Amino acid sequence: MYLQQLSVINFKNYTEAELTFSSGVNALVGNNGAGKTNILDAIHYLSLCKSYFNPIDSQQIKQGADFFIINGTFERNELPETVACSVKRNQKKVFKRNKKDYQRLADHIGLIPLVMISPYDSSIIMEGSEERRKFVDNVISQTDNHYLDELIVYNKVLANRNALLKRIADTGRFDPGLLEILDEQLITSGTKIFNKRKAFLEVYTKLFNQYYQFLSEDAELVELIYESQLLQNDFAALLKKVVEKDRVLERTTAGIHRDDLHFSVHGMPLKKFGSQGQQKSFLIALKLAQYVYLQQQKGFKPLLLLDDIFDKLDDSRITKLMQLVSNKEFGQVFITDANPKRVTDIFNKIKVEVKLFDISRGEVSG
Repeated sequence: MYLQQLSVINFKNYTEAELTFSSGVNALVGNNGAGKTNILDAIHYLSLCKSYFNPIDSQQIKQGADFFIINGTFERNELPETVACSVKRNQKKVFKRNKKDYQRLADHIGLIPLVMISPYDSSIIMEGSEERRKFVDNVISQTDNHYLDELIVYNKVLANRNALLKRIADTGRFDPGLLEILDEQLITSGTKIFNKRKAFLEVYTKLFNQYYQFLSEDAELVELIYESQLLQNDFAALLKKVVEKDRVLERTTAGIHRDDLHFSVHGMPLKKFGSQGQQKSFLIALKLAQYVYLQQQKGFKPLLLLDDIFDKLDDSRITKLMQLVSNKEFGQVFITDANPKRVTDIFNKIKVEVKLFDISRGEVSG
């Protein structure tokens, strides 16, 4: 599967643009702020029904316009397949596949698996545990149609339980029967999510280690560890144990919404002690492992989007990475860079053909 054509209207800084891609490596080059990353974000919309950077759809509409449209033509098993997304101000987002509307956007997730690597990903390392859970959930959701539904159920029950705890604190009336019902629902849904996360990370961690050692040439010792209260505790017993604490704090303090990933380099927390190059390599290894995991689960190659990938990497790691993603194990690749000569030199050096697109102020040539 690969993206043959992409067209956008009134999307971010583009009034109108159309691109025809190679099934191999595609490079979008141009000055910072020209709109290179916006093309990658349009591709992300076609895969995951949303922007990679901003959850508010209306803010993707070009200033002064009332709507945006993104159209993509994919080749799947040598047959064309069209995907379209349109957003009008103050109206519901419309998503279509082969001209048929989706009733639920969740039904599209996973049909066009995609992995994006961006400077924005630093939040996975630098921000709180919610960012790392979102990363895990994004990967699993692209391979498991029911996982996203289970997350929605869990978060709804969690919100109801927290609202009940606040009401108990406000009124002084404690209804143990209602709390027990919510606990049962939370346990049922949370246990399913925990089991899926645990099974995923058992496979994924091995892939991650493999790719980090490849990038660092076995020069650095890193660890990725899944942290969950449910690894050592029964969920039902845990909720009973913390019920008084929950009543005092007026929120649920135990559950899979507290899960996290621990990242370290040479035994020290990556966030505090990892260099910029180590952090970037760590993120790239996370995403390459995600790519291979999706490929193994889906049975075909996802799209790979590399935004400003060369920043903070030395020449050796850049060359190794480009050799890796250009080989037969990977499929269609999209790269952005402000330096067209650097892109040309890299791919000439490794003898890989690349299709260049020059981006300038929302205009595309190439």
